[in-house]
Amino acid sequence: MDLHSLSNTDGARSSRIRLGRGLGSKGKTCGKGHKGQMARKGNKHKLGFEGGQMPLIRRLPKRGFHNPTRKELLPVNVGDLAQFEDGAEVTMLSIRESGLANGVADGIKILGRGELNKKLNVKASSFSASAKAKIEAAGGSCEVVIP
Repeated sequence: MDLHSLSNTDGARSSRIRLGRGLGSKGKTCGKGHKGQMARKGNKHKLGFEGGQMPLIRRLPKRGFHNPTRKELLPVNVGDLAQFEDGAEVTMLSIRESGLANGVADGIKILGRGELNKKLNVKASSFSASAKAKIEAAGGSCEVVIP
C-alpha cells in the first residue's frame, strides 16, 4: 500500500454547499429565510442576546453578595495528618502529594476533627481554633503561609 493509492470511502467527504448560485441550488435567500436580523450580512450578536427582549440574566432577581476576591480553601482534618512521621514538617505541597487535598483552590485549611498524637510542624493557609489547639497540645507548631 502506498500513499498515492489511498482514497476516501464513499460518503466520507461531501462538497461544500454553493450558496446564492440560482434556484437550482440553495439560491435566492441562501438558506437564511426571508428578511429579519439573521438574514442580513454581519449577523452576529452577543452570547445571551435575545433579539432585543430583556435577557434572562437581567430578568432574574439578584440576592446576596458574591465576593469576587473570595479565597477557596480545601479542608483537611487534624486526624488525617497522623499519617505523617513524628517531627515532620507538613507543608501544603506534602499534603497535596499525600492525596489529602485534591482539586483547584487558593490554599488549605486545617480543621479540628480527629486526634493527633504526633509532634508536627504544620504550614497551611488557615487553621481552625480547635485544630491549632490540638496541634500545639501534641507539641507541634502552626504557621500560616500565604500561597
